[in-house]
Amino acid sequence: MNKLVVSLSPHAHGTDSVERNMRGVIIALLPALLMSFYYFGVGSVVVCVTSVAACMFFEWAITKYMLHRQPSLTDCSAMITGLLLGMNLPSNFPLWMILIGALIAIGVGKMSFGGLGGNIFNPALVGRCFLLVSFPAAMTVWPTQGQLTSYTDAMTGATPLSLMKDAIKTGNPAILDKMPDSIDLLLGNISNGFGAGAIGEVSALALLIGLVYMLWKRIITWHTPVSIMATVFVFSALLHIANPVYAHPVQVLLSGGLMLGAIFMATDYVTSPMTHRGQLIYGVAIGFLTVVIRNWGSYPEGMSFAILIMNAFTPLINFYVKPKRFGEIPAQK
Repeated sequence: MNKLVVSLSPHAHGTDSVERNMRGVIIALLPALLMSFYYFGVGSVVVCVTSVAACMFFEWAITKYMLHRQPSLTDCSAMITGLLLGMNLPSNFPLWMILIGALIAIGVGKMSFGGLGGNIFNPALVGRCFLLVSFPAAMTVWPTQGQLTSYTDAMTGATPLSLMKDAIKTGNPAILDKMPDSIDLLLGNISNGFGAGAIGEVSALALLIGLVYMLWKRIITWHTPVSIMATVFVFSALLHIANPVYAHPVQVLLSGGLMLGAIFMATDYVTSPMTHRGQLIYGVAIGFLTVVIRNWGSYPEGMSFAILIMNAFTPLINFYVKPKRFGEIPAQK
């Protein structure tokens, strides 16, 4: 005799999970990570391994001894925080500073809010911005490419973003003639004495491959990264047309940490809006703030600050931009 079994929802189960999505993000980061190893060599490996190990250790220790909960490193969230923090640092960054950044990222940016799912700000960006404010000299010295066996004694140089900033400050568009061309920026081949920037921003093409993979696996949607890139491109194009002292929009789009931030950090589930319309608003605001900070702020790069600012506005966006409830009848005016 068949019996009707009554149970609590959900009744339909899927294969999606936190662990699966986190592993997908790690796979998507691999092309950019491998390109950084190719261009920076041992320095990139040392910084990224140290950052990942430190973040995982601090999450384990804080969860076990301060929150008195069972540590859960298997969800891979601490590993991703470590990877993203490491990829936002120079390839010659001192190890003791990496440990401080990891502690701030995990201890302040994540675990102080209760752990995964409760944090307001992206933990990796909290760690990066803390290091940028605390150690500005170390965070703005960028090694050149090709020093595969060098770490602490790496040669450094100015980045493309620094040239853009100098052109605006001096009002001399001729400075932009020294910029690497768009193909080199896309591939990450930034030579001729240029500082290549942070570890993870060296190749826009590798980051775009990661974006395609995450869209294919439906780990993220297109709304946030595409709206950020489109806003930066349009705003930069208008500035370039108005005054050639501002760089070409393609060069702006391919320079610095814009791709890394738009694809891997602004799309963080916890700190970004829930609805597609909210994600578009969020992305447009990040793109606008990034261009404003890059062109008129104190720092050449504005992506990290723009994302953190909009992280703070995410609850407000979620409150006002809500999906229509099933069966809801519009209020009569």
